[in-house]
Parts: sequence; structure tokens; C-alpha cells
Amino acid sequence: HQSIPHLHFQNQYIPHWSNVDLDPQPLQHYSTTSTTSTMSESVASEVVSAMVGGMFSASALYPLEVLKTRMQAETKATKQATNDGSAETNESHQSNATIVENGGSSQHDEDVLTDTMQTPTQKEKQKQKQKQTLKEAYQHAASEGMTSYAKLMFENEGGITPFYSGVVTSAIQSATEKALYFFAYTFLKNGYVDITGINNIGTASNLVLGCMAEWAHLPVTLPIDCVTTAIQTDDKNRGAFVLMANILSEKGIGGFYKGIQAYTVLCLKPAIQYTVYEQVKKIVITARRVQAKTHGQRDVDDTLSAAEAFFLGMVARIVATMLTYPY
Repeated sequence: HQSIPHLHFQNQYIPHWSNVDLDPQPLQHYSTTSTTSTMSESVASEVVSAMVGGMFSASALYPLEVLKTRMQAETKATKQATNDGSAETNESHQSNATIVENGGSSQHDEDVLTDTMQTPTQKEKQKQKQKQTLKEAYQHAASEGMTSYAKLMFENEGGITPFYSGVVTSAIQSATEKALYFFAYTFLKNGYVDITGINNIGTASNLVLGCMAEWAHLPVTLPIDCVTTAIQTDDKNRGAFVLMANILSEKGIGGFYKGIQAYTVLCLKPAIQYTVYEQVKKIVITARRVQAKTHGQRDVDDTLSAAEAFFLGMVARIVATMLTYPY
């Protein structure tokens, strides 16, 4: 028997030799097995790449994430304090008016007012005043911008440490999210191709598939994201497990899924990002082919360089963030 040096089973290409007798059935079986094995290895490698990339990006950008979360919390606290102050002022005016109408308070009422108006010690008053002053400084810095807020954090909270509080939890959340999203998207995409027979998925279909893939990982990743946010905004520097136990005891399981209504809209973010990336990528490759054809070149590289992929990814992320940021 003549040995065959090389067979391209994946592309179904078999060299033709007239004196070679091959049984097509074993060949087909081997080809399917080889292709399946290759696809499995490809999916596994891409999942690992997505996880590592997610952990790296989450860790590298984590200080900005901390700043964003805390500045949003400061803005919300400022609005809440303003509303509470207005309500207290109205209650105080109503109380004073009632006393005047009744011709003054009784001796019992005066005793109650005296007890409730007792002030703490001078040391406690000074501590409360400093705390309130610092809180107001944070609120003012949040209104000024990221640089002012970051400078205040660095000066008052021990340097760079608070900027990385909870980074491990965030990295785990990002890696889990990327892996589950990729698995879900691959499964849905393959199912779509099998059902419709269309290999070239359009923009609308990509959005729907991406959104469904994002919903698929929320039951797992949303609680981790909730704990990460709690770590970022906790002023007592408690650990992840302590905060988890605190959320569970105060709000139950539902506490880990707070704001899930907004996340149903935020699921569009990676779908929009991926769709924008793919569409812009097609435009770049098409322009490259046209340019190559103009110069009489036949071979065209359809892959993006690292710099091109980074730039396109950045543009896609900006577009997706701008569209979903209110949520």
C-alpha cells in the first residue's frame, strides 16, 4: 500500500492518486471526528482567552470603575440629603406653628424637648463635624469631576489602596461573565445557523442573539456584581463575605438581584458593542480589499492588527456605553 503523506481532512481536500484505494466511509468518519475535535479546541481556547482578557481589562480599568461608582453614589446622596433637609425644614415649621397656636407647650413637652435636644460631648461633636465636612468635600469633589474626587480619595483614604478595593471580586465577575457569554452566544449562534441555514448573520439577528446571551449569565454574575458594588461604596472596609452575609440577612436572596430591571436593558450593551465592532470590521476589510484591487494585488489580509482591533473595540465600547449609560 502506498502511504499518503498529507490529507487536508478539515477542508475535505484529498490528493488524487489513481493507484490509491481509499474506503470513503472511514475517511468521512475520521473527518467529522477531527473537525469536531478542532472546533472544541478552538472554542475552549477562545473561552480561556475571553476569561483572561476580561480579568485583565477589569483589573486595569478597576480604579476608573471605583471612581464612577462612588461619584454616582455621592450624587445620589446629595440629592437625597437635599430632599431630606427640605422635609425636615417643613416639619420644623409645622411643629413651631402648632406650638404657637396652642399657646406654648406644656411642662411635659418642654421636658421631652430638653431630653431630645441634649448634645453629645465636645469630642463627639468635633468628630461628627469633621465627618460631615469630609462628606461635603466628597460631594463637592464629585460635582467638580473625576480628577478632584480621585485626589481627595488619595489624600484621605490611604493612597492608592481604595482604588483597588474589591478588584479580585471584579476580576472573577468579569471572567465568569465573559466565559458564560461566549458559551451562550456560540450555542445560540450555532442553533440559529442550523435552523435558518444562514451563515452570514445580520445586524438585527446579532443584537437579539447577543442580548439573549447576556441574559443567560445574569443569574450567576449579577450577585457578584452586587457584592463588588457594595465593596466599592462601603466606608467601613468590610470584606466580601461580610458584605454578602449582610445583604443576605437584610434583604434575602432578592438583595443580590437589586436593579435587575435596569440590567435587562443593559444586556443590550455587549450586543451593541459586538454588533458595532463587527460592522465596522466589515467596512475596514471591504475598504482594504477595494484598495488592494485598485493596486492590482490579489492576496488581501482579512485579519486586523492588534492596534486596529484595539481601536475598533474602543469605538464600539464608546458607542454602546453612550447608548446604555442612563440605565
